Amino acid sequence: MKELIQQLLEQAVTTLKSQQILPEDLAPRIQVDRTKDKAHGDLATNLALMTAKPAGKNPRELAQLICDNLPESTLVEKTEIAGPGFINFYLNNAWLSEQLDAMSRDAKSNVKLADAPQTIVVDYSAPNVAKEMHVGHLRSTIIGDAVVRTLEFLGHKVVRANHIGDWGTQFGMLIANLEEVEKQGTDAGSIELSDLEAFYREAKQRYDSDEEFAVRARHYVVKLQGGDEYCNTMWRKLVDITLSHNQAVYDRLNVSLQMSDAMGESQYNAMLPEIVADLEKQGLAVEDNGAKVVFLDEYKNKDGDPMGVIVQKKDGGFLYTTTDIACAKYRYQQLGADRVLYFIDSRQHQHLMQAWSIVRKAGYVPEEVPLEHHAFGMMLGKDGRPFKTRSGGTVKLVDLLNEAEERAQQIVAEKSRDLNEQEQQQAAKAIAMGAVKYADLSKNRTTDYIFDWDNMLAFNGNTAPYLQYAYTRIQSILRRADIDVSSLTQTIELEHDAEIALGQKLIQFSDTVHGVANKGMPHMMCNYLYELAGAFMSFYEACPILKNASEQQQQSRLRLAALTAQVITQGLSLLGIETLERM
Repeated sequence: MKELIQQLLEQAVTTLKSQQILPEDLAPRIQVDRTKDKAHGDLATNLALMTAKPAGKNPRELAQLICDNLPESTLVEKTEIAGPGFINFYLNNAWLSEQLDAMSRDAKSNVKLADAPQTIVVDYSAPNVAKEMHVGHLRSTIIGDAVVRTLEFLGHKVVRANHIGDWGTQFGMLIANLEEVEKQGTDAGSIELSDLEAFYREAKQRYDSDEEFAVRARHYVVKLQGGDEYCNTMWRKLVDITLSHNQAVYDRLNVSLQMSDAMGESQYNAMLPEIVADLEKQGLAVEDNGAKVVFLDEYKNKDGDPMGVIVQKKDGGFLYTTTDIACAKYRYQQLGADRVLYFIDSRQHQHLMQAWSIVRKAGYVPEEVPLEHHAFGMMLGKDGRPFKTRSGGTVKLVDLLNEAEERAQQIVAEKSRDLNEQEQQQAAKAIAMGAVKYADLSKNRTTDYIFDWDNMLAFNGNTAPYLQYAYTRIQSILRRADIDVSSLTQTIELEHDAEIALGQKLIQFSDTVHGVANKGMPHMMCNYLYELAGAFMSFYEACPILKNASEQQQQSRLRLAALTAQVITQGLSLLGIETLERM
């Protein structure tokens, strides 16, 4: 809807240029916003205010010229000039009805698909091998997954890149310890991930206290990095144990990642020596105290000198920066990325910017291919500090999900006594996982947020249970009508103000989907769905559907209700949240 108004304004600008009212080289950024007060129309633009000075016109005079030169469109009923030169647009209800009819008959609710589908690589989740996922992995995992689902919905080819930490010196001691465990008759495949945490601590203790073990561990690191078959087999066992247990968490959370999406640090290991050599050849990397360093003029140290970024240590080892350079190069050259999104916490921003600065200077990824860091804040407890266990330890993600289900089961048992045991279990799981995800996704990802069980599981306010209940309530209305809504031929008629308000909110769905895809901001969808559910409740209270309505009104309103349910379930699906037919 906003895009259509923008197109009309672009055509008006072109006409005014041809009339020499606007300068030929003027390229204004046309912005269209929804009005806060419907008395001022449905949409508004400040285009006249922005272009009045270069045009040498009074803003209100220019606003009138813009209105006079807008192409004819069934979309706009009328325009008004307000204040110093704002242009307000009032939408045509007949046009709105046509759009709603089209939405209700389209599998994707008439969302405008990508004009030129891209290959988009999305880096998210990124747990470590031999360690359980903890709450620190939650935000990257679910924010990234919501954006991935949205991009695919629009027709893009998305490559999920789960950049797992599967390389490093610690694997020498882990291989050595796995060897000891297998000598005792334990099959590696039977090791639980929770046991692997203890296994990791045991390996570290042996490494620190047993010199013979430590020598063997260091030897295994060298052999692993050299491609030794035995060490590689043992390493693969550790990776597979971790991936299989992480997959169980992803499936439980309804996250779309699969084991085949794992792209670990090890994948780029062979590229690192040639990258350092190439950086030296290009004159970007120089030797400094035995290390290979790239000095970046864009970043200064405390003395004001260019900051040095080490890409190879004095002992020949490589750093995370080197891996991230290789990673970006691989994603462009091998995966054919047109756009790359990284969902990594905000503390890594400078590290990524430095790596990407080197990537650009080296010519590994051209400027026209965006490398985007979609940073996010931290999950905090009610005390405003990082979310921890009562003893101050890291909260395991599986423990968080277990508690969510336990709390949801209690709520369902109290509120949904008409459901059988299997339905209660299904409802509890959907509510629990939805609540955990939505509590995070509904916040602007750039900020920290307070984790609060009571708020997230509430059936009122901007929560997943509220939206899930809104969906089931509409489904209940449709069941009571006992009509196949898809067979109704009555067009959607908008007579009451509440019907118009709901209709206008419904057609904002396409803009919202594109907003999430462009900005990597799932909270935009959450806010939209919450406002949509509120608009439906106002409509339901003001406009009888099953009683006191004519047959024509009933059919129109049933279709409007069904379309609302369709958009709610699609929107929640893009967030990776399930809906229920009954709660």
